[in-house]
Amino acid sequence: MVNNSLVFFALNTSRVLGNHIAEQLGAPLCPHEEREFDDGEHKSRPLMSVRGKDCYVLQSLNSEADKSTNDKLCRLLFFIGTLKDAGAHRVTAVIPYLAYARKDHKTQARDPVTTRYVAQLFEAVGTDTVVAMDVHNLVAYQNAFRCQTEHLEATKLLTAHIDTRLDKVIVVSPDAGGIKRAEQFRLRLSHRVGHAIPMAVVEKYRSGGALSGGLVVGDVKNRHVILIDDLISSGSTLVRAATACRSQGAVSVMAMATHGLFTHDAAQLLSDAAIDSIVTTDSVFISEATVKKLSHKLVRLSCAELFAQAISRLHNSGSLVDLMA
Repeated sequence: MVNNSLVFFALNTSRVLGNHIAEQLGAPLCPHEEREFDDGEHKSRPLMSVRGKDCYVLQSLNSEADKSTNDKLCRLLFFIGTLKDAGAHRVTAVIPYLAYARKDHKTQARDPVTTRYVAQLFEAVGTDTVVAMDVHNLVAYQNAFRCQTEHLEATKLLTAHIDTRLDKVIVVSPDAGGIKRAEQFRLRLSHRVGHAIPMAVVEKYRSGGALSGGLVVGDVKNRHVILIDDLISSGSTLVRAATACRSQGAVSVMAMATHGLFTHDAAQLLSDAAIDSIVTTDSVFISEATVKKLSHKLVRLSCAELFAQAISRLHNSGSLVDLMA
């Protein structure tokens, strides 16, 4: 029997964002239990009946100090399987940051295509729909899954943060792989300010884990640079690009990315004077130490309303297209 009432869970490591989304939905988070065992195993279960209901489960798959990416992935998969076993009519995985999205093709002999393997895991536990935001490669994401996928973009949030009074702005991609992303951002920003914004790209080569290259293709002299990327991990790509832009006469550099992972010594590296400000969303949890170290330049934008609207529309069989407009 289909009840079709909306049920929204947020696993513990995504509970802060989950509470914000629940506020936007106008309904509290549904209760669940996560138990740890001495041998490192764990179990999760809903603390209410989900039979016949439309369930949404929030979990961002970034690594944290006490929870690895793999640990979070397993917890999400096991919880989805538990909901299906408990009779849920439909289960949607709401994943602000989707792990392993960068390994979407073979770059060396006998390389894994991990994006596809992760997709198969979600399908194996009975996931009906996957909702993610600003995945690394949208085409690979859409082709990897056989279940329904929905993709959200933070571009609207990021461009709304930029002061339209700022003169001589240029959008810069930190590498050739991000040109399409930067172009979409440039078009939205141009529409917002009412005139065409130029674009540039910084060359980047990666060999054996080392980055090189610093040629800026485009004129950034006397301009306010907006470096746009999908995520910030170690920060080395952005710092290298910002330094290159500064050397070519850029007035200021603002780094913008949907996901602020800030791995390892990223906070220290991003304290570099070449970058004036860093803007991300709250798609992933950021440690207090990182926030403190970057407090003078870090801005975090809430994506709660975007996800709440997406969940509401999916539940009511509505369209998500105009959320991106």
